[in-house]
Amino acid sequence: MAENNIVGFVQDVRAEAGKVTWPTRRELVVSTIMVVIMVIFASLFFLGADAILKWGVEKVLFGI
Repeated sequence: MAENNIVGFVQDVRAEAGKVTWPTRRELVVSTIMVVIMVIFASLFFLGADAILKWGVEKVLFGI
């Protein structure tokens, strides 16, 4: 009985995988570039925020 469930499960998975619309190469490249750009912007934002917070904490704690 367990074999029938496994076979049925695999058949269902293959049927569902056939319904997937995969991105074109161009869509994949554009999406990847957008993600890389957003990561760079987020990194720069958090770098700046960290520097400002560090400066503020040093001013408050050490009066530098």
